[in-house]
Amino acid sequence: MFKRIRPAIYAPIDNACLLILAGTALTWILIYAKTVLMPFVIAVFFAIVLNTLADWMKRKWNMPRLLGIILGILAFLGLATLSIIFVSSSISSFVEGANIYAERLDATVAWSIETAQKLGFKVDSAFLSDMLTRLPLINMARGMGGWLMSFVSNTLLVSLFLIFLFMGRSATDEKTQLASSIEKQISYYLLVKIFVSLLAASVTWIILKITGTELAGMFAVLTFVLNFIPNIGPFIATTLPMPVLFLQHGIDWHIITALLLLITAHFVIGNVLETKWLGKGMDLNPIIVIASLIFWALVWGVFGALLAVPLTSIIKMILERSEPTKPFADLLAGRLPFK
Repeated sequence: MFKRIRPAIYAPIDNACLLILAGTALTWILIYAKTVLMPFVIAVFFAIVLNTLADWMKRKWNMPRLLGIILGILAFLGLATLSIIFVSSSISSFVEGANIYAERLDATVAWSIETAQKLGFKVDSAFLSDMLTRLPLINMARGMGGWLMSFVSNTLLVSLFLIFLFMGRSATDEKTQLASSIEKQISYYLLVKIFVSLLAASVTWIILKITGTELAGMFAVLTFVLNFIPNIGPFIATTLPMPVLFLQHGIDWHIITALLLLITAHFVIGNVLETKWLGKGMDLNPIIVIASLIFWALVWGVFGALLAVPLTSIIKMILERSEPTKPFADLLAGRLPFK
């Protein structure tokens, strides 16, 4: 019996096939176990941030590390509680005025049909009225109650995972070079994104309050969350309040002022401040960032899109450690593995 020896030229092909098979299996596991894996991954990211903050407070004020971690967890729970209060109060206020908004919508539809007919356009008034009055704005606002319950349960699950992560970690545990590199890069990215997102949410709330927008608190919370999605998130956060402003005031200075101020705020925060602080960011090619957003959104939904950049960056750093997989890491960074 003679053993068949594959030529060395097939080695890269073998590595690529094995990587594809492993990626396919891992993707299936991520989808199947997302109910548990998603809160666990979020807890891991929070643990990385809390560790960094605790180490910083220890160096700055000589604060015990355990106390710093406890303060960080309390801050996380406080932020989650404030978000729930903001969203629930905004929804209740909006639902209370549902009849007023329905009347304004009917008046807007009638005005639009009359204006179109005066300009010589043929409009099926019955069809247009039926279509516009079926807009699910009120039902969407009411449906946020279910989202709030899911948010509360996930918050409790993340908190539970956080406690177990810190309980299972010894103060004398030594980090590997890879773990240290991942924690340093991810913690810096997340801390900058948290600060920038808080700034964007605060500015959004102020602008919407100035223009008298209902659901200002909910839109501020959504802005904080959506700001973690590169490029697409700020655009969605800017356009979300517009239908509510249109229902409240029609097309007047309220909606125009809010739109211009929100576009300006997101441009300055995203393209000036965030770019200055993050620099090259996670060393990922912009096309890879968009592709990772699509992939993680398909796997884990909205939360997958929020975590797409740090997750892809971790994969890239792991691939860099091995010589056979290093070309794939270079590809994620936008550097062609061949000349």
